[in-house]
Amino acid sequence: MARVILHIDLNAFFASCEEIKNPDLKEFPVAVGSTSKRGVISTANYEARKYGVHSAMPVYEALRVCPDLVLIQGDYGYYRSMSAQFFAYLKTFTHQIEPASIDECYMDYSPIAAQYSSPEAAAAYIRDSVREKFHFTVNVGISDRKVLAKMASDFQKPDKTHTLYQEEIPEKMWPLPVSTLFTCGHSSAETLRKLGILTIGDLAKTDPVILESHLKSHGRSLWKYANGIDDSVVALVPSKAKGIGNSTTLSSDALTEEDARKVLLSLCESVGQRLRSSHQLAGQVCTEIRYSDFRNVSHQMPLTVPTASPDLLLESAVSLFGELWDGTPIRLLGVRTSKLVPEDEPVQLSLFDYTTPRSEKQQKLDAALDDIRAKYGKDAVKRGSFV
Repeated sequence: MARVILHIDLNAFFASCEEIKNPDLKEFPVAVGSTSKRGVISTANYEARKYGVHSAMPVYEALRVCPDLVLIQGDYGYYRSMSAQFFAYLKTFTHQIEPASIDECYMDYSPIAAQYSSPEAAAAYIRDSVREKFHFTVNVGISDRKVLAKMASDFQKPDKTHTLYQEEIPEKMWPLPVSTLFTCGHSSAETLRKLGILTIGDLAKTDPVILESHLKSHGRSLWKYANGIDDSVVALVPSKAKGIGNSTTLSSDALTEEDARKVLLSLCESVGQRLRSSHQLAGQVCTEIRYSDFRNVSHQMPLTVPTASPDLLLESAVSLFGELWDGTPIRLLGVRTSKLVPEDEPVQLSLFDYTTPRSEKQQKLDAALDDIRAKYGKDAVKRGSFV
Protein backbone atom coordinates (compact mmCIF):
# COMPACT_ATOMS: atom_id res chain seq x y z
CA MET A 1 0.00 0.00 0.00
CA ALA A 2 1.06 3.61 -0.47
CA ARG A 3 2.70 5.30 2.50
CA VAL A 4 0.26 6.99 4.90
CA ILE A 5 1.32 9.16 7.83
CA LEU A 6 -0.80 10.50 10.68
CA HIS A 7 0.16 13.72 12.47
CA ILE A 8 -1.44 13.76 15.92
CA ASP A 9 -1.59 17.15 17.64
CA LEU A 10 -2.98 17.77 21.14
CA ASN A 11 -5.27 20.81 21.12
CA ALA A 12 -4.23 23.67 23.44
CA PHE A 13 -2.24 21.13 25.46
CA PHE A 14 -1.02 23.23 28.40
CA ALA A 15 -4.44 24.82 28.86
CA SER A 16 -6.10 21.40 28.58
CA CYS A 17 -3.84 20.08 31.35
CA GLU A 18 -4.90 22.97 33.58
CA GLU A 19 -8.57 22.27 32.81
CA ILE A 20 -8.07 18.65 33.88
CA LYS A 21 -6.76 19.85 37.25
CA ASN A 22 -9.56 22.41 37.56
CA PRO A 23 -12.58 21.61 35.33
CA ASP A 24 -14.23 24.94 36.25
CA LEU A 25 -11.65 26.68 34.05
CA LYS A 26 -13.40 25.37 30.93
CA GLU A 27 -16.00 28.11 31.33
CA PHE A 28 -13.43 30.91 31.29
CA PRO A 29 -10.85 32.30 28.86
CA VAL A 30 -7.56 30.80 30.09
CA ALA A 31 -3.95 31.37 29.03
CA VAL A 32 -0.82 29.59 30.25
CA GLY A 33 2.56 31.31 30.36
CA SER A 34 4.07 34.16 32.26
CA THR A 35 1.89 35.95 34.80
CA SER A 36 3.98 39.10 34.35
CA LYS A 37 2.65 41.71 31.95
CA ARG A 38 6.09 41.72 30.32
CA GLY A 39 5.93 37.99 29.59
CA VAL A 40 4.34 36.11 26.72
CA ILE A 41 1.53 33.58 26.33
CA SER A 42 2.54 29.94 25.80
CA THR A 43 -0.93 28.76 24.84
CA ALA A 44 -4.57 29.70 25.29
CA ASN A 45 -7.76 27.67 25.48
CA TYR A 46 -10.36 28.03 22.76
CA GLU A 47 -12.53 30.32 24.85
CA ALA A 48 -9.60 32.79 25.03
CA ARG A 49 -8.90 32.39 21.34
CA LYS A 50 -12.35 33.78 20.58
CA TYR A 51 -10.99 37.12 21.84
CA GLY A 52 -7.86 36.89 19.69
CA VAL A 53 -5.49 35.58 22.39
CA HIS A 54 -2.81 33.32 20.90
CA SER A 55 0.60 31.83 21.66
CA ALA A 56 3.61 34.17 21.65
CA MET A 57 1.31 37.17 22.27
CA PRO A 58 2.64 39.59 24.92
CA VAL A 59 0.67 39.25 28.16
CA TYR A 60 -0.18 42.96 28.29
CA GLU A 61 -1.73 42.74 24.82
CA ALA A 62 -3.67 39.58 25.74
CA LEU A 63 -5.12 41.39 28.76
CA ARG A 64 -6.03 44.33 26.57
CA VAL A 65 -8.10 42.23 24.16
CA CYS A 66 -9.46 39.99 26.94
CA PRO A 67 -9.57 41.78 30.33
CA ASP A 68 -11.17 38.73 32.02
CA LEU A 69 -8.37 36.42 30.91
CA VAL A 70 -7.30 33.90 33.59
CA LEU A 71 -3.48 33.77 33.59
CA ILE A 72 -1.79 30.63 34.89
CA GLN A 73 1.93 30.14 35.51
CA GLY A 74 2.88 27.00 33.60
CA ASP A 75 3.53 23.77 35.52
CA TYR A 76 5.88 22.22 32.96
CA GLY A 77 6.79 19.20 35.09
CA TYR A 78 3.11 18.26 35.14
CA TYR A 79 2.80 18.85 31.40
CA ARG A 80 5.80 16.58 30.69
CA SER A 81 4.24 13.86 32.85
CA MET A 82 0.94 14.06 30.98
CA SER A 83 2.78 14.09 27.66
CA ALA A 84 4.69 10.92 28.61
CA GLN A 85 1.41 9.18 29.47
CA PHE A 86 -0.09 10.28 26.17
CA PHE A 87 2.82 8.97 24.09
CA ALA A 88 2.88 5.71 26.08
CA TYR A 89 -0.78 5.24 25.19
CA LEU A 90 -0.17 5.89 21.50
CA LYS A 91 2.52 3.20 21.55
CA THR A 92 -0.17 0.67 22.43
CA PHE A 93 -1.27 1.15 18.81
CA THR A 94 2.21 0.99 17.26
CA HIS A 95 5.79 1.83 18.15
CA GLN A 96 6.21 3.47 14.75
CA ILE A 97 5.91 6.94 16.34
CA GLU A 98 8.14 10.01 16.06
CA PRO A 99 7.59 12.68 18.74
CA ALA A 100 7.82 16.16 17.23
CA SER A 101 7.32 18.12 20.46
CA ILE A 102 5.73 17.72 23.88
CA ASP A 103 2.24 17.71 22.33
CA GLU A 104 2.53 16.31 18.81
CA CYS A 105 3.91 13.33 16.91
CA TYR A 106 3.95 11.49 13.59
CA MET A 107 2.59 7.93 13.36
CA ASP A 108 3.21 5.45 10.54
CA TYR A 109 -0.19 4.04 9.61
CA SER A 110 1.15 0.91 7.86
CA PRO A 111 1.53 -1.32 10.98
CA ILE A 112 -2.12 -0.77 11.99
CA ALA A 113 -3.71 -0.57 8.52
CA ALA A 114 -5.18 -4.10 8.70
CA GLN A 115 -7.12 -3.18 11.86
CA TYR A 116 -9.10 -0.29 10.35
CA SER A 117 -11.20 0.24 7.26
CA SER A 118 -9.32 3.46 6.42
CA PRO A 119 -6.84 5.97 7.85
CA GLU A 120 -9.83 8.19 8.68
CA ALA A 121 -11.36 5.40 10.74
CA ALA A 122 -8.09 4.94 12.63
CA ALA A 123 -7.89 8.69 13.27
CA ALA A 124 -11.48 8.74 14.57
CA TYR A 125 -10.76 5.88 16.98
CA ILE A 126 -7.58 7.57 18.25
CA ARG A 127 -9.40 10.87 18.78
CA ASP A 128 -12.31 9.22 20.61
CA SER A 129 -10.14 7.04 22.84
CA VAL A 130 -7.76 9.90 23.76
CA ARG A 131 -10.74 12.08 24.67
CA GLU A 132 -12.23 9.32 26.83
CA LYS A 133 -8.98 8.32 28.53
CA PHE A 134 -7.31 11.70 29.07
CA HIS A 135 -10.10 14.28 28.56
CA PHE A 136 -7.89 15.82 25.85
CA THR A 137 -8.93 16.56 22.30
CA VAL A 138 -6.57 16.00 19.39
CA ASN A 139 -6.45 16.88 15.73
CA VAL A 140 -5.23 14.27 13.27
CA GLY A 141 -3.76 15.15 9.89
CA ILE A 142 -3.50 12.40 7.25
CA SER A 143 -1.24 12.41 4.19
CA ASP A 144 1.44 10.56 2.26
CA ARG A 145 4.01 13.23 3.27
CA LYS A 146 5.00 14.31 6.77
CA VAL A 147 4.88 18.03 6.01
CA LEU A 148 1.39 17.68 4.51
CA ALA A 149 0.14 15.65 7.48
CA LYS A 150 1.43 18.42 9.74
CA MET A 151 -0.32 21.08 7.65
CA ALA A 152 -3.56 19.07 7.66
CA SER A 153 -3.62 18.77 11.44
CA ASP A 154 -3.46 22.57 11.65
CA PHE A 155 -6.66 23.00 9.67
CA GLN A 156 -9.88 23.72 11.58
CA LYS A 157 -9.64 22.86 15.30
CA PRO A 158 -10.36 21.35 17.80
CA ASP A 159 -11.08 17.60 17.68
CA LYS A 160 -10.99 17.22 13.89
CA THR A 161 -9.52 14.92 11.25
CA HIS A 162 -8.31 16.37 7.96
CA THR A 163 -6.57 14.89 4.92
CA LEU A 164 -4.07 16.60 2.65
CA TYR A 165 -2.77 14.27 -0.04
CA GLN A 166 -0.64 15.42 -2.96
CA GLU A 167 -3.63 15.78 -5.27
CA GLU A 168 -5.44 17.94 -2.66
CA ILE A 169 -2.69 20.57 -2.40
CA PRO A 170 -4.08 23.06 -4.98
CA GLU A 171 -7.54 23.06 -3.43
CA LYS A 172 -6.77 22.82 0.29
CA MET A 173 -3.33 24.36 0.81
CA TRP A 174 -2.43 26.79 -1.96
CA PRO A 175 -5.18 29.34 -1.13
CA LEU A 176 -3.87 29.69 2.47
CA PRO A 177 -1.73 32.68 3.57
CA VAL A 178 1.97 31.95 3.15
CA SER A 179 2.48 32.60 6.87
CA THR A 180 0.59 29.36 7.64
CA LEU A 181 3.15 27.19 5.82
CA PHE A 182 5.20 24.94 8.09
CA THR A 183 8.49 26.67 9.15
CA CYS A 184 7.51 29.99 7.54
CA GLY A 185 8.07 32.42 10.41
CA HIS A 186 7.15 36.09 10.66
CA SER A 187 10.42 37.31 9.16
CA SER A 188 10.23 34.96 6.17
CA ALA A 189 6.56 35.81 5.59
CA GLU A 190 7.40 39.52 5.60
CA THR A 191 10.21 38.99 3.07
CA LEU A 192 7.85 37.03 0.85
CA ARG A 193 5.15 39.70 1.19
CA LYS A 194 7.58 42.30 -0.13
CA LEU A 195 8.12 40.03 -3.15
CA GLY A 196 4.37 39.93 -3.75
CA ILE A 197 4.08 36.33 -2.51
CA LEU A 198 0.95 36.28 -0.35
CA THR A 199 -0.36 32.71 -0.54
CA ILE A 200 1.23 29.27 -0.42
CA GLY A 201 0.16 28.89 -4.05
CA ASP A 202 2.11 32.04 -4.98
CA LEU A 203 5.15 30.55 -3.27
CA ALA A 204 4.77 27.17 -4.97
CA LYS A 205 4.78 28.83 -8.40
CA THR A 206 7.79 31.10 -7.73
CA ASP A 207 11.20 30.29 -9.18
CA PRO A 208 13.15 28.75 -6.25
CA VAL A 209 16.29 30.55 -7.44
CA ILE A 210 14.56 33.85 -6.66
CA LEU A 211 13.59 32.57 -3.23
CA GLU A 212 17.16 31.46 -2.52
CA SER A 213 18.47 34.90 -3.43
CA HIS A 214 16.33 36.42 -0.66
CA LEU A 215 16.05 33.62 1.93
CA LYS A 216 19.07 31.43 1.12
CA SER A 217 18.56 27.68 1.62
CA HIS A 218 15.43 28.28 3.68
CA GLY A 219 13.78 29.74 0.58
CA ARG A 220 14.17 26.48 -1.32
CA SER A 221 12.93 24.50 1.69
CA LEU A 222 9.78 26.63 1.80
CA TRP A 223 9.29 26.14 -1.95
CA LYS A 224 9.54 22.36 -1.49
CA TYR A 225 7.02 22.37 1.34
CA ALA A 226 4.64 24.56 -0.68
CA ASN A 227 4.75 21.91 -3.40
CA GLY A 228 4.41 19.00 -0.96
CA ILE A 229 7.96 17.79 -1.56
CA ASP A 230 9.12 15.91 1.55
CA ASP A 231 10.78 12.49 1.47
CA SER A 232 11.45 12.26 5.21
CA VAL A 233 10.15 9.18 7.01
CA VAL A 234 8.78 8.60 10.50
CA ALA A 235 11.98 8.41 12.55
CA LEU A 236 11.77 6.20 15.61
CA VAL A 237 14.95 7.56 17.21
CA PRO A 238 14.91 11.35 17.72
CA SER A 239 17.77 13.07 15.93
CA LYS A 240 20.47 14.51 18.12
CA ALA A 241 20.02 18.14 19.09
CA LYS A 242 21.68 20.46 16.60
CA GLY A 243 22.05 23.20 19.16
CA ILE A 244 21.62 24.14 22.80
CA GLY A 245 20.51 27.58 23.94
CA ASN A 246 18.60 29.65 26.42
CA SER A 247 16.85 33.02 26.44
CA THR A 248 15.03 35.16 28.98
CA THR A 249 12.50 37.98 28.92
CA LEU A 250 13.75 40.62 31.35
CA SER A 251 11.59 41.86 34.23
CA SER A 252 12.72 45.39 33.30
CA ASP A 253 14.47 46.59 30.16
CA ALA A 254 18.27 46.36 30.15
CA LEU A 255 19.58 49.87 29.51
CA THR A 256 23.36 49.46 29.82
CA GLU A 257 26.00 47.06 28.55
CA GLU A 258 26.75 46.07 32.16
CA ASP A 259 23.09 45.10 32.70
CA ALA A 260 23.17 43.00 29.56
CA ARG A 261 26.49 41.39 30.45
CA LYS A 262 25.09 40.02 33.74
CA VAL A 263 22.16 38.47 31.89
CA LEU A 264 24.46 37.00 29.24
CA LEU A 265 26.66 35.51 31.96
CA SER A 266 23.66 33.79 33.56
CA LEU A 267 22.58 32.44 30.16
CA CYS A 268 26.09 31.19 29.34
CA GLU A 269 26.27 29.37 32.67
CA SER A 270 22.96 27.65 31.91
CA VAL A 271 23.97 26.74 28.36
CA GLY A 272 27.42 25.57 29.49
CA GLN A 273 25.87 23.30 32.12
CA ARG A 274 23.49 21.77 29.56
CA LEU A 275 26.37 21.20 27.14
CA ARG A 276 28.36 19.41 29.83
CA SER A 277 25.33 17.33 30.85
CA SER A 278 24.96 16.17 27.25
CA HIS A 279 28.75 15.60 26.98
CA GLN A 280 29.04 17.99 24.04
CA LEU A 281 31.07 21.04 23.08
CA ALA A 282 29.85 24.01 21.04
CA GLY A 283 31.67 25.17 17.93
CA GLN A 284 29.53 28.26 17.30
CA VAL A 285 27.79 30.88 19.45
CA CYS A 286 24.84 33.15 18.59
CA THR A 287 23.61 36.16 20.58
CA GLU A 288 19.99 37.25 20.22
CA ILE A 289 18.40 40.57 21.19
CA ARG A 290 14.75 41.59 21.26
CA TYR A 291 14.33 45.32 21.74
CA SER A 292 11.52 46.97 23.70
CA ASP A 293 9.80 47.73 20.38
CA PHE A 294 9.88 43.96 19.57
CA ARG A 295 12.52 44.18 16.85
CA ASN A 296 14.68 41.03 16.79
CA VAL A 297 18.34 40.89 15.81
CA SER A 298 20.95 38.14 16.09
CA HIS A 299 24.50 37.40 15.05
CA GLN A 300 26.70 34.34 15.29
CA MET A 301 30.39 33.50 15.19
CA PRO A 302 32.47 30.30 15.10
CA LEU A 303 34.70 29.40 18.03
CA THR A 304 38.38 28.66 17.45
CA VAL A 305 38.11 25.65 19.74
CA PRO A 306 34.80 23.93 20.70
CA THR A 307 33.94 24.52 24.35
CA ALA A 308 31.38 24.15 27.14
CA SER A 309 33.06 26.75 29.35
CA PRO A 310 30.69 29.55 30.45
CA ASP A 311 33.58 32.04 30.46
CA LEU A 312 34.57 31.28 26.88
CA LEU A 313 30.94 31.29 25.74
CA LEU A 314 30.46 34.64 27.48
CA GLU A 315 33.52 36.13 25.78
CA SER A 316 31.98 35.43 22.36
CA ALA A 317 28.43 36.34 23.42
CA VAL A 318 29.57 39.74 24.73
CA SER A 319 31.60 40.37 21.57
CA LEU A 320 28.54 39.65 19.42
CA PHE A 321 26.39 41.83 21.67
CA GLY A 322 28.77 44.73 21.11
CA GLU A 323 28.36 44.35 17.35
CA LEU A 324 24.55 44.14 17.55
CA TRP A 325 23.34 46.57 20.22
CA ASP A 326 22.17 49.96 18.96
CA GLY A 327 21.56 51.45 22.42
CA THR A 328 17.81 50.74 22.41
CA PRO A 329 16.32 49.30 25.65
CA ILE A 330 16.46 45.50 25.62
CA ARG A 331 13.46 43.29 26.41
CA LEU A 332 14.94 39.83 25.79
CA LEU A 333 18.42 38.30 25.52
CA GLY A 334 19.36 34.86 24.27
CA VAL A 335 22.48 32.76 23.78
CA ARG A 336 22.45 29.83 21.35
CA THR A 337 25.17 27.32 20.54
CA SER A 338 25.47 25.08 17.50
CA LYS A 339 27.95 22.93 15.56
CA LEU A 340 28.04 20.58 18.54
CA VAL A 341 30.69 17.86 18.83
CA PRO A 342 31.24 15.09 21.41
CA GLU A 343 33.32 16.28 24.36
CA ASP A 344 35.91 13.55 23.75
CA GLU A 345 36.42 14.42 20.08
CA PRO A 346 40.02 15.49 19.37
CA VAL A 347 40.38 19.20 18.58
CA GLN A 348 43.19 21.19 17.03
CA LEU A 349 44.55 23.82 19.40
CA SER A 350 46.33 26.97 18.25
CA LEU A 351 49.15 28.84 19.97
CA PHE A 352 46.66 31.57 20.89
CA ASP A 353 44.15 29.31 22.66
CA TYR A 354 43.98 28.69 26.38
CA THR A 355 46.92 26.59 27.41
CA THR A 356 46.16 22.95 28.18
CA PRO A 357 46.79 23.20 31.97
CA ARG A 358 44.41 26.16 32.30
CA SER A 359 41.81 24.41 30.15
CA GLU A 360 41.95 21.25 32.25
CA LYS A 361 41.75 23.29 35.46
CA GLN A 362 38.68 25.13 34.18
CA GLN A 363 37.02 21.86 33.17
CA LYS A 364 37.58 20.39 36.65
CA LEU A 365 36.19 23.55 38.25
CA ASP A 366 33.10 23.47 36.02
CA ALA A 367 32.56 19.78 36.82
CA ALA A 368 32.88 20.44 40.56
CA LEU A 369 30.33 23.26 40.38
CA ASP A 370 27.95 21.00 38.43
CA ASP A 371 28.23 18.34 41.16
CA ILE A 372 27.55 20.86 43.94
CA ARG A 373 24.51 22.29 42.17
CA ALA A 374 23.18 18.83 41.37
CA LYS A 375 23.42 17.84 45.03
CA TYR A 376 22.38 21.07 46.78
CA GLY A 377 20.41 22.98 44.15
CA LYS A 378 21.23 25.38 41.33
CA ASP A 379 21.56 28.33 43.73
CA ALA A 380 24.03 26.56 46.03
CA VAL A 381 26.94 28.36 44.33
CA LYS A 382 26.63 31.85 42.85
CA ARG A 383 29.04 34.23 41.23
CA GLY A 384 29.83 37.31 43.28
CA SER A 385 28.42 39.55 40.55
CA PHE A 386 24.96 37.99 41.11
CA VAL A 387 24.92 38.71 44.85
